[in-house]
Amino acid sequence: MWPCVVSSFSRRLVASLGVCGRRKCCGTAAFMPEAPAFEGVRSRSELRDFSVSDSERFWAAVGNQRLSWISPFHTVQDCDLTQGRIKWFEGGKLNVSVNCLDRHVHTSPDRVALIWERDEQGSEVKYTYRELLEMTCRLGNVLRRRGVKRGDCVTIYMPTCPLAVAAMLACARIGAAHNVVFAGFSADALAERIRDAESNTVITVNQGVRGGKFTELKKTVDEAVQSCPSVQQVLVAMRTDTPVVMTARDVAMEEEMLKEDVVCEPAVMNSEDVLFLLYTSGSTGKPKGIVHTQAGYLLYAALTHRYVFSYHDGDVFGCVADIGWITGHSYTVYGPLANGGTTVLFESTPIYPDPGRYWNTVERLKINQFYGAPTAIRLLLKYGDHWVTKYDRSTLKTLGSVGEPINTEAWEWYHRVVGDGRCPVVDTWWQTETGGICIAPRPSEPDAEIVPGMAMRPFFGIKPVLMDTEGKVLTSNNTSGALCMAQPWPGMARTIRNNHQRFIETYYQPYPGYFFTGDGAYRSAQGYYQITGRLDDVINVSGHRIGTAEIEDNQCSAVAESAVIGFSHDIKGEGVYAFVVLKKNIDIKEDDLSRQLNKMVSKKIAKYACPDVIQLANRLPKTRSGKIMRRVLRKVVERDLDGLGDLSTLDDPTAVQEIVEGHNKNSAQRALK
Repeated sequence: MWPCVVSSFSRRLVASLGVCGRRKCCGTAAFMPEAPAFEGVRSRSELRDFSVSDSERFWAAVGNQRLSWISPFHTVQDCDLTQGRIKWFEGGKLNVSVNCLDRHVHTSPDRVALIWERDEQGSEVKYTYRELLEMTCRLGNVLRRRGVKRGDCVTIYMPTCPLAVAAMLACARIGAAHNVVFAGFSADALAERIRDAESNTVITVNQGVRGGKFTELKKTVDEAVQSCPSVQQVLVAMRTDTPVVMTARDVAMEEEMLKEDVVCEPAVMNSEDVLFLLYTSGSTGKPKGIVHTQAGYLLYAALTHRYVFSYHDGDVFGCVADIGWITGHSYTVYGPLANGGTTVLFESTPIYPDPGRYWNTVERLKINQFYGAPTAIRLLLKYGDHWVTKYDRSTLKTLGSVGEPINTEAWEWYHRVVGDGRCPVVDTWWQTETGGICIAPRPSEPDAEIVPGMAMRPFFGIKPVLMDTEGKVLTSNNTSGALCMAQPWPGMARTIRNNHQRFIETYYQPYPGYFFTGDGAYRSAQGYYQITGRLDDVINVSGHRIGTAEIEDNQCSAVAESAVIGFSHDIKGEGVYAFVVLKKNIDIKEDDLSRQLNKMVSKKIAKYACPDVIQLANRLPKTRSGKIMRRVLRKVVERDLDGLGDLSTLDDPTAVQEIVEGHNKNSAQRALK
């Protein structure tokens, strides 16, 4: 049965999508092959409007066309946002790994699926779709033979590498869910996630390699599983030649894979079966196991990958996110592979062996779309243009940013220097909970404007609204409020593992009938959206609510990066405390810098938003994924060092001590004034 299914749907997909890959998208039919079936749709903006006004027809057409089904779905959606009930494509049966591998092997077996950009620069390794399918099948057979069943959850604690991708797809192939844990997390953090997922199997490597440094991942797993009674076996792959101690619980994974067949029968999965868990931070401190399911997630990841980035067949897609995060899931693995694309697995750091690493990679691998984090862009901006311009970046067509709002200066540098002023920059807004990109400048009409630092336009089927403090929808433009979604979409999360009540309380109770994102946003006079930051990253100065991102979006030429938090103020209630990192080789007096920043903030926002305290820092405390740990900065300013918590997930915990010392010095100087 499987060859027939794969063949049928591969032919249909190639026939429908090949048009957009072969010619300029000069009309809606060429842009989206499903569009001719939508009455009255003659432009991309009308297509977006239709996707919202008649979302059921839109998603039915796209779902039928772009996924390979074993059995067709009978119900497009059964959703009720008041109850947190989300179901898409019920009745449909499929296998995600077949959609990501088999159907492409049938048409283009030797097309490159993965380019592994190893930590060692210049030592990339390519894997074709045929090779990735064989690797996935062998590992799927190992898991099956060793007792992993449909519905089990396998925890994966690995660096970004082909075997990690194969592990994700092998789970999908046999019907097990996967729980990828970022390989920088501590043993305690890993153990907590293993226990919540109730995993009986963990997959890891002997050592991780990143930035020229080795991390003992197997040892971390050994420590973690001591407090995880559910774990029965640990599969260990060898990233380096360094031997590790193997216990009775441990399995040499690659040796076992060599014993297996290269054919693994795919499980027949229901659309709403669990595909994976991914743990994200919660306001209570306990991680939330966000649940994503099969068909809806895969369709949304594939559609956003193709249209936000204008990905065409033959392109090389370079998402440099770690697979331990949702960006790595959706735009390193599932989106590109569902589209039959070539995707880069980036194992290293932006500055190893030097600050030209990204652009050396772009030149060598001929990357067409580059997708990275604003924090990395700001970091590289500090080192100057020459690290960029020394490399050929002529293959680049689209630049993307993800993870947090990108400030205007970083956006303009990214566009002007990295993209030579010719590549659109798509500042994307989305979350672990949304499954894929929800707001971005593209897709749009080809000549539509892009405003620096703004996410701008909702994606197909996405209907954002802004809510006031009374829970009423703000209908006018040029206004700010809580960002919510007024209707469901296929990629959204279904629940929090073992705690659906928390899921409802977090996302659906704050504004009944709407999905609450937890973010604040501004809608411009033109109707474009700009994310102003987490609503718990809002500072209330003398009754004025200011998103930290609004202040951090500085255009001061001396500043490379900044982080703003609120602190207790005797008069204002809450004051503004700014941590500032200067660009390399900048020589400026603190008083002059303070005047420049206050003038800039006063002009851009208002005088009340000006920082009350500015502390210079060499670097900011960040997670290994690049996010600034504002929680840590708040604790330092509040002098609650006992409340700093676990710092093991930071890229460099010693940065915190530098911040503490700087704060003490700053406080002493202010006391003398």
